[in-house]
Amino acid sequence: MGSAAPRHTFGTPDQIAVMVDLQGFVRQQTEDHLARRKLWFPNELLSADAHDLEASEADLAQVREAARGLPDTIRVALALNLLTEEGLPHFHRLIATHLGNESPWSTWNNLWTAEEDRHGCAMRDYVRDARIFNMGALEKMQYHYIEAGFNPDWQQDPYRLLAYTSLQEKATQVAHANTGRICAKYEPRIQRILAHVAGDESRHYAFYRACFGGILARDPDNALYSLLKVMPALAMPGHNMPGYDHMSDVVRRAEIYGPRNYQAIVEELLAHWEIGTLTGLTAAGRECQDKLMKIPARLARMADYLDGKAVGTRDFSFDFIYGRTITI
Repeated sequence: MGSAAPRHTFGTPDQIAVMVDLQGFVRQQTEDHLARRKLWFPNELLSADAHDLEASEADLAQVREAARGLPDTIRVALALNLLTEEGLPHFHRLIATHLGNESPWSTWNNLWTAEEDRHGCAMRDYVRDARIFNMGALEKMQYHYIEAGFNPDWQQDPYRLLAYTSLQEKATQVAHANTGRICAKYEPRIQRILAHVAGDESRHYAFYRACFGGILARDPDNALYSLLKVMPALAMPGHNMPGYDHMSDVVRRAEIYGPRNYQAIVEELLAHWEIGTLTGLTAAGRECQDKLMKIPARLARMADYLDGKAVGTRDFSFDFIYGRTITI
C-alpha cells in the first residue's frame, strides 16, 4: 500500500490530503483491531452441521420451544436489528465511494464488510430456525429496504462518513446489547448471538471513533463542521423503509433504543473527542463547537417531547408477526 491519493473525487483537496496523511494511522488501527478480535462464525452459535443430525434436531427443537415465549415487542426489535444488518451492501458502497478502493481505507472496508456480513447471517439463521416471524413478510421488507437505497446527503464529504459511522456503530451496539439482555430470560441462544454482534460493533465503533479523532487532530475546523452536519439527527439505515417509523416507536416505547440512548451516545463522543475544550479554532470552528455542545440539551428536549406525546398506549400491527396487535 503506497501513500498515493485515493482515486476518487470525494472531498476537497485539503480533505483528500488529510485522508492520505491518515493512511498510516488507519493501517495501525486495522492491525490493532485484528489483534483485539476473536473471529467467530454463525455456525458456531447455531449449528447446521450434518455429522450429528439427531443432536442438531434436538437442539433446534429446544430453541424453537424457548423462542415461543419471546414477546412481540422483542420480535419487532429483532426484526429492526436484522433489517439494519442486512443493509450492509449500502454501507460497503458508501465507504468505497467516499474513501476509495486503493488504500488502507479499502483494506479496512473489505475486512469490516466480511465481519459485518456474519451479523445478518447469524441473526437470519436464528429467526428462520426459531420460527419467530412470517419470513415471507420479513423478506419483502428487506427487499424494499435494499431497493429503496440509502443515500445520505453528505455532500461528497468523507469526514461526514466517518462521523456517521462513529455514531451509527455505537447505536447498533446499544440496540443489539439491549435487545439481547431482554431476550436472555426467554431464550438464551439469541442473547449469545446478539452479544457476539454487539461485541463486533463495539470494536468497529472504536475504529471509526479513532479515525475521526485523527481527522479532528489534523483539520479541526472542517471536522467540526462535518460533525455538526451529521450529529444532530442521525438517519439510521432503513429509515425510508415502509413501517420503519412504527417499528422504531415500538422499540422506543419498550425502552430498548430511542432518543435518550442517542443522547448518551452523543455525549460520550463529545467527551471522548474533547470537543468542548478544543483550542486554536477559527471563528467558524468555534461557532461549530458551540453548536455541537448544545446538541445533548436539544436531544433531551426532543426525548421529553416524544415522551409527552406517548402518554397512554398505542396499538401497532406488523405483517411479519402475522398481524398480531401490540399494545404498548
